[in-house]
Amino acid sequence: MDDLLQNWQKKSSERQKVFKKFLNRVDKNKVLKALPAVHDEAFRRVNCLECAACCKNYSPRFKTPDIKRISRYLKMKEGDFIEKYLRIDEEGDFVAKSTPCPFLKTDNHCAIYEQRPSDCNRFPYTNEDVIFKRQNITLKNSTFCPIVYFTLETLAKTLAP
Repeated sequence: MDDLLQNWQKKSSERQKVFKKFLNRVDKNKVLKALPAVHDEAFRRVNCLECAACCKNYSPRFKTPDIKRISRYLKMKEGDFIEKYLRIDEEGDFVAKSTPCPFLKTDNHCAIYEQRPSDCNRFPYTNEDVIFKRQNITLKNSTFCPIVYFTLETLAKTLAP
């Protein structure tokens, strides 16, 4: 792992205020223009299958289309799928009943990868404007996802106002 990602979890905790200040002050158009390249570089440097912290510790939202698609794939009735795997969280969203995700296999692969929830497909949101629109989520994600940390650190170092 390269220097930027050495001790990234500790560094991320220490840099939360810096990242927040950066996201509030930076020229959003410059960030959106830089995001695709930084996102791609982060994915070249980090192998999600070695980490899987997102799947081990958090749950995506399971939206209605996700529930329909996944239950059909598993050959289950939607109600049975919900009863077996999901609960409603504090925000009123369906999420996994347990962590790690019930679909995470021991090798960190996803048992329903091709059918995974849209939140999983989009995670870690480092190639879209969610980085600004949901700053609290971005900052939280940077504490457990090395890709989000790498993205914020790289952007902060290259585009800080």
